[in-house]
Amino acid sequence: MTTTRDRLLDAAAELFYRDGVSIGVETLCRTAGVSKRTMYQLFASKDEVLAASLERRAPEYERRLSAGPDDSLTPRARILHVFERLEAASTEPGYQGCPYLAVLVELKDPDHPASKVARATKDRLTEGFRALAEQGGARDPLFLARQLTLVFDGASARAGARVETLDGLATATAAALLDTAGVA
Repeated sequence: MTTTRDRLLDAAAELFYRDGVSIGVETLCRTAGVSKRTMYQLFASKDEVLAASLERRAPEYERRLSAGPDDSLTPRARILHVFERLEAASTEPGYQGCPYLAVLVELKDPDHPASKVARATKDRLTEGFRALAEQGGARDPLFLARQLTLVFDGASARAGARVETLDGLATATAAALLDTAGVA
């Protein structure tokens, strides 16, 4: 059963992704079908709604990028799989780039509750790349992970802004980084 809180967080995730974090409380509440009073009974502020909506969506976002923990792929193939998933997602209607990167760029406030959630999600992506790079024998796993995150975020932003079609570009770039780092 969908709760009022769920409806509010679903509406928030959709609106913030599509229209940005500057949407008003009235629009958010109208879309969710809840009163402002109800929203403020559930959350202290719109900022908290944004943070909670991002946190709620993070596991699914991360799962969609992952090859899965029981997968028999090599570390290199698992890293490249993330970029293949990014490229596939970028062709979906309504794709606007990485929602977590978008929040960080829009808010420009590292202490904002939503920025903290977004940063933690991006940090988990980098840590996942680092762990796989280490398993794959990279000479400097952390540096490679940072490079891969940079490519991921840049590709996501450019595809989301419709200035670039990824069609193999992000995966090829990641493969070149893996080659240079010695990940076979």
